[in-house]
Amino acid sequence: MHPQRRVITQRRAVRLALGPVTLSGDLAAAPHASGVVVFAHGSGSNRRSPRNRAVADGLQQAGLATLLLDLLTPGEAAVDAQTARLRFDIPLLAERIVGATDWVTHRIGASAVGYFGASTGAAAALVAAAERGGAVAAVVCRGGRPDLASAALAQVRAPTLLIVGAADPVVLDLNRQAIAALRVETRLDIVAGAGHLFEEPGALERVTLLARDWFVRHMSAPAVPRRATG
Repeated sequence: MHPQRRVITQRRAVRLALGPVTLSGDLAAAPHASGVVVFAHGSGSNRRSPRNRAVADGLQQAGLATLLLDLLTPGEAAVDAQTARLRFDIPLLAERIVGATDWVTHRIGASAVGYFGASTGAAAALVAAAERGGAVAAVVCRGGRPDLASAALAQVRAPTLLIVGAADPVVLDLNRQAIAALRVETRLDIVAGAGHLFEEPGALERVTLLARDWFVRHMSAPAVPRRATG
């Protein structure tokens, strides 16, 4: 068996001026990337999340570009560390994901855009997907809180994959409820033995494979508006 050819990926730090704030991000792309996946981290995390970075590496090897983004400024992150308030400000976080979507579309010419959201970041990604409609090709949520985006779920137009650990029963129930509200192609994958953070052996690797296959399937061509189905 021949060893898998490793994709050469170029990485650079970027600064996104989004209205009154400037956010830091890490952009990684191989030549001729088929699209860009914007990462929305979860509660109390940032663009340096080791779990999100591990998933991003897998997506890059599949020929996708990735943007890991701090959704809060350093000052806001310091406040949030004391109050835990901004991490639950889903409209604010979603607005910044929308801004990042416009940035990758206009600044680097992304042909297709996907979202990978974790925990509360998944709720923000779903709200942003509802707002951007056909501009978003696919969404993947890892251990997500779709209940925090409940009012927007019926407006999401991007095919959505929900990944939850079998040992995370509360979040699993919330994701099962979300399926009934989503009106697009939707799938729930349950990772056996995994908890909320997917720290168990092999759990994060499974998340990466599921996310990679979903994004590659739906981001091979630019996104187009989709009609909602029951």
